[in-house]
Amino acid sequence: MDNLLLNITTHGNDEVGYLSFFESNKDIPFDIKRIYYTYLVPIDTKRGMHAHKELQQILWCPYGKIEVVLNNGNEKSSYILDSPEKALLVLKGYWHDMYWRKEGSVLCVAASEHYDEADYIRDYDEFLKYVKEGYWDDEN
Repeated sequence: MDNLLLNITTHGNDEVGYLSFFESNKDIPFDIKRIYYTYLVPIDTKRGMHAHKELQQILWCPYGKIEVVLNNGNEKSSYILDSPEKALLVLKGYWHDMYWRKEGSVLCVAASEHYDEADYIRDYDEFLKYVKEGYWDDEN
């Protein structure tokens, strides 16, 4: 799961500021169909607590500090998003929990699909059943 943390291309300097960007199917392996962001979340709040059957995402934190724990059903890895130059690729089939670690943190998400409630797995035991049955084998 180490290859999921990405460095976002950044240009600029301290005199004029910085611009960071990523591009569909170049820097990330999918077309972006939806962008959303979460903010004003109290410190140490846990969000996420789900996996997706098909949707993939890129997460980044332009301000603050957010810990993301990814779980593929066999192993867990923790990632810290604390710079606008870092991004995390969340592939389909990964259970993910996000923890707000700094006041005012903002989590931005670019998603491969439009919102579809049927794509969510919100029950952890159901997620483990999908993993055990090999639903995502050879895809992640």
